[in-house]
Amino acid sequence: MYAAERQVLLAERLTQHGRVSVHELAAELSVSTETIRRDLAVLERAGTARRVHGGAVLSTAYSRLEATLAQRTGERPELKARIARAASAFLPEAGGSVLLDGGSTVAHLAELLPVDRRLTVLTHSVATAHQLLGHDGIALHTIGGRIREVTGVAVGQPTVEALRGTRADVAFIGTNGISAEHGFSTQDAEEAAVKRALLTSARTTVVLADSTKFGPEQVFSFGALADATAVVTDDGIDAQDKAMLEEAGVEVVLA
Repeated sequence: MYAAERQVLLAERLTQHGRVSVHELAAELSVSTETIRRDLAVLERAGTARRVHGGAVLSTAYSRLEATLAQRTGERPELKARIARAASAFLPEAGGSVLLDGGSTVAHLAELLPVDRRLTVLTHSVATAHQLLGHDGIALHTIGGRIREVTGVAVGQPTVEALRGTRADVAFIGTNGISAEHGFSTQDAEEAAVKRALLTSARTTVVLADSTKFGPEQVFSFGALADATAVVTDDGIDAQDKAMLEEAGVEVVLA
């Protein structure tokens, strides 16, 4: 069994039972206790596990996040899946690199990453990192920082600095508001700072947003409309909002 396969198994056990034992897993999987500890360290860095004496327990942040994401992903899932499928056309060729933001629509896109195309994927989302563990076609890198429990993404200066040191082919970014005057916006200042860094850390930047995001202006802007290469949305967008994006030089893709 490969390391990634063991880590997926451990994550599943943690989700099902809430805790795991190093010695029991080592005996069951016929590996050393040190191997299991290394696997648990990977899950801890991804935010899934919290190591304790003799094993690990499911991270409180992750268990809360799982419920929150389940609620958000359950809202208009077919529409979000359509947007994700349309956005997948922007994925790079084999050998390319991708930045994935948090958010339920981007999570749908993560499900569509091909197994027959080797990609390097970087994410600051705990849920996305957990989702992609063991994916055969992906070299997965997590971007660390303090985890904001509401959305389950890393935020703070270390996260922003890490992103500034990256240059990916494509970044897929979520947003909570889109308007001509305020650009792309979100409710949290730290998340806005990370999204701003995402916009400048890739050659192509693709914003995923359903049509209800047009009009509302959240408190913190993280970029002007012209900062995005493309916006992928649904056919509920009105003609005025579509023209607004196109006038800013943004490609509009309707799912």
